[in-house]
Amino acid sequence: MPEGPEIRRAADLVERALQHKTVQDVYFAFPHLEVYEDLLKGSTVIRVDTKGKAMLIRFDNGYTIYSHNQLYGRWYIRNLYNYPQTNRQLRLSLHNENKSALLYSASDIEVLRDGEVHVHPFVAKVGPDILSEEVTEGELLERMKDKRFSKRKWSILLLDQSFVAGIGNYLRSEIMFVAGIHPSLRPADCTIEQLTKAAEAMIQLMVQSYKTGGITNNLELADRLKAEGMKRSRYRHWVFNREGAPCYMCGGEIEKMMAASRRLYFCPHCQRV
Repeated sequence: MPEGPEIRRAADLVERALQHKTVQDVYFAFPHLEVYEDLLKGSTVIRVDTKGKAMLIRFDNGYTIYSHNQLYGRWYIRNLYNYPQTNRQLRLSLHNENKSALLYSASDIEVLRDGEVHVHPFVAKVGPDILSEEVTEGELLERMKDKRFSKRKWSILLLDQSFVAGIGNYLRSEIMFVAGIHPSLRPADCTIEQLTKAAEAMIQLMVQSYKTGGITNNLELADRLKAEGMKRSRYRHWVFNREGAPCYMCGGEIEKMMAASRRLYFCPHCQRV
């Protein structure tokens, strides 16, 4: 599933194609949304926001298209009516005089009045979005101490979108590694130094992953490993998807475990209990 950085990058592409331009044609694959096609034609896209893994396309007529890619959704930006060759099913298309923004395979799409967006079930419960809102380390520290979150294992908590929006499976492993936190620990078990490092890691890794297209490893190290011929899948992350490989910090062997039915990677030496 795409994580927050990937959705924000997709939103950037959609925004570049549609912002400040008049929508000339709209298509919804779902019959209950067809009524909005004529309503949105002739309107102008103001901006494209994200809230975690959800995208919000905002129009000047007071409406917003909410979409969530879930596992398989994918946006394509193409020249006008130049559809890609794909076996995916087209769910939504927005066309202006030059570009087409095409959403394939996603099943979670809604049209909302602007005043309804904040009470949408997903938007209402999701936590702060580091990539679209001003989120400070202090605010994240306060959330870690909140009774809703403080006694839940980090390995579960980091996937809870009500804690912090947009963190998914690879970011979960990477944040815990950079903060030196073992997956079995809870915020309540951690020192203030660990909690501070976790807050810093959430912000730094989310922003870095967004800017680099998914690289969470030290950028100088990643560049060196790339120059040496290492595959991107091996130099991209500190620990994620590197089971059995040596830790870049201590040289110990990276281990894999399952948590919340999803794979998690950690260094038992750098992330001691």
